[in-house]
Amino acid sequence: MEIINQQKATSRSDNGLLAVTHLTQLLHYCTGVGGFIVPLVLWLTTKDSVEGMNEHGKSIVNFQLSLLLYIIISVPGILLFGLGLLGFLFVGIIGFVMPIVNAVRAANGESPSKFMTISFIS
Repeated sequence: MEIINQQKATSRSDNGLLAVTHLTQLLHYCTGVGGFIVPLVLWLTTKDSVEGMNEHGKSIVNFQLSLLLYIIISVPGILLFGLGLLGFLFVGIIGFVMPIVNAVRAANGESPSKFMTISFIS
């Protein structure tokens, strides 16, 4: 009995794909949707074949869930002297800046920044 094609699946290094995955979070600002779904699909389909995709994908999902939690907390905060409006401003700025920072870090081969990110998925 002969075993044919017994090659181990190797992972490849693709920093460009990691950077694009981070930048797809900005689809919220362009289309209103897709800033969570597109990076999630990219992470789930390539986490085994691209080096670092599992770490970066988990970071993206944790960051998006954290932003959602901050928005939910900010809604009742509007009734408290308008502090929720500051929360919305904070989420808007952080949600725009951090994907760009993490895309640059991914393009340079560094691990993503965990600024204001709650670790839901470890």
